[in-house]
Amino acid sequence: MADPSSYRPKPGEIPDSPGVYRFRDEHRRVIYVGKAKSLRQRLANYFQDLAGLHPRTRTMVTTAASVEWTVVSTEVEALQLEYTWIKEFDPRFNVKYRDDKSYPYLAVTMNEEFPRVQVMRGQKRKGVRYFGPYSHAWAIRDTVDLLLRVFPVRTCSAGVFRNAARTGRPCLLGYIGKCSAPCVGRVSPEEHTELAEEFCDFMAGRTGAYLRRLERRMVEAAEDMEYERAARLRDDIEALRKAMEKNAVVLTDATDADLIAVAEDELEAAVQIFHVRGGRVRGQRGWVTDKVEDVTTGALVEHALQQLYGEETGDSVPKEVLVPALPDPIEPVQDWLTGRRGSNVSLRIPQRGDKKALMETVQRNAQQALALHKTKRASDLTTRSRALEEIAEALDLDSAPLRIECYDVSHLQGEDVVASMVVFEDGLQRKSEYRRFQIKGFEGQDDVRSLHEVITRRFRRYLAEKEKTGEWADGEVALTEDDGRPRRFAYPPQLVVVDGGQPQVAAARRALDELGIDDIAVCGLAKRLEEVWLPEEDDPVVLPRTSEGLYLLQRVRDEAHRFAITYQRSKRAKRVRSSPLDEVPGLGETRKQALVKHFGSVKKLRSATIDQIQEVPGIGRKTAETIAVALAQAAPAAPAVNTATGEIMEEEESGPMPGSPGAPVSTGAPDERRGQET
Repeated sequence: MADPSSYRPKPGEIPDSPGVYRFRDEHRRVIYVGKAKSLRQRLANYFQDLAGLHPRTRTMVTTAASVEWTVVSTEVEALQLEYTWIKEFDPRFNVKYRDDKSYPYLAVTMNEEFPRVQVMRGQKRKGVRYFGPYSHAWAIRDTVDLLLRVFPVRTCSAGVFRNAARTGRPCLLGYIGKCSAPCVGRVSPEEHTELAEEFCDFMAGRTGAYLRRLERRMVEAAEDMEYERAARLRDDIEALRKAMEKNAVVLTDATDADLIAVAEDELEAAVQIFHVRGGRVRGQRGWVTDKVEDVTTGALVEHALQQLYGEETGDSVPKEVLVPALPDPIEPVQDWLTGRRGSNVSLRIPQRGDKKALMETVQRNAQQALALHKTKRASDLTTRSRALEEIAEALDLDSAPLRIECYDVSHLQGEDVVASMVVFEDGLQRKSEYRRFQIKGFEGQDDVRSLHEVITRRFRRYLAEKEKTGEWADGEVALTEDDGRPRRFAYPPQLVVVDGGQPQVAAARRALDELGIDDIAVCGLAKRLEEVWLPEEDDPVVLPRTSEGLYLLQRVRDEAHRFAITYQRSKRAKRVRSSPLDEVPGLGETRKQALVKHFGSVKKLRSATIDQIQEVPGIGRKTAETIAVALAQAAPAAPAVNTATGEIMEEEESGPMPGSPGAPVSTGAPDERRGQET
């Protein structure tokens, strides 16, 4: 590990001007490329105290052995040079996009004498018109098959074309009318090129005028009693409309734009792009990237723009690019895009209307892509085994922790304090073992004390189950009930993980020590820097960013957080929806619904007499008196407020009480409702 001070440039050597810098390792390999508005200010940030650097940045500067830079005139030139060097050197500490394949495009080879329509991947070629990208090659072939009826452009390879020209016989598509057969001279090169240009115009979104022209020709043919020709035109129009339906209209103003969305966590990010042309989604693509460096959402967007448009010019760069966050600064990136296109490019965040709604759709796709990537990664047996081995090695455990339990505390400003316990066995979720806890020992906000209470209660139950099964007496363990179900706390984990740092880990270890349990390991995962803390250790264990063990610990911690906050929200919502009728002894849901239905609201019920309450079916004199007393003693609830207008609403306007007809019903996902409360 190199000391950054050993290669730090001398004061005054670094120019105070825009430029691009490269960090190299001891073997002279470029490991990081960056750009800066001021090289002096940016590089000074790398040579501060190592303790103040982000762990990923710290790893980079200690891996490097030298730094060099190149001065440029403007920030736009710096952006272009940075992209060129990243493509050339592929630095290990820069953001890298992982794409499992080269996306297919619909291409028209306008640079040939007889243009050809085909599927193309890889590097774009000069003189070829591209449309897409598409997610699947079969989607391109379906679209082309519909359009060839109207635009019978050549689709055959060069060998098939030459063979047909030599024999004087066209291929099958020529016989069935889906190729104009230029190979045998049915159309001239000029006519075929014009046909290919019409095909490109239609694919580029200029569809309305062409369809209207076909409809006029169909009407004219019908008026001239050329019914066969009119029928062919009718079928052509239908084929074009089917092809158009494959790309749904999403923007009514026929906008040409690319929409970029990012879903990220501490280690990875998924980027999704929708290509909209003529108001229709013409293509979709996406990547998953490792966040090797400490990077913001705006910086991720900037890297995505470089990836998308670094090799593009002209109309391949749209007039408008919509993003979730703007690069900082935005001006060099916008000027660079304008230079690539040759005209002004708008780079902005959509604020309202159809474009914002479509951006939300792209964002959902990015989140699903990230979740799918993580699911595929977690489901791999080899990867899970390696993750458990890495955890065992990092925490100095005797064996891999096949059962991991993670605890998290959730509350809202000290109210409704709850905790969660999630279980992973062999690296996979065991949702039937999840548990929820209410904090009972004290009131208020104290995460450390809450964790101590929860772990004490959980493992006290474990010891009770252990004694109950007779394990201490004869060594035999009965881990299931008589009906075959597992006992609630009979299985001990090999590793307890808490969400937090040193204080939380110390509380968990203290709870286990007080119970006399010394064979269960404890660690904490601090969210800010993803550091692993161990009991009685002053320094954290920093796992490599690419470590599968760190990835598994992160998944366990995030699942505990999700489960805790879901329970806390449901508990808070239940408290907010409570009614004075809940305090009436012996009054069930059916009679509560009948009361509210009869009077319309609790406010009107509170002002009713005992005789009026008795009019409700199923309510006797004694019950009516009990209801009247309970409502009189209960303080009136605070008035409901319309959060949109600030208007104070009457109680009967604030909606039905819980359990009554029309009241909101919880629709949480099954996995969010699972877990017994303890």
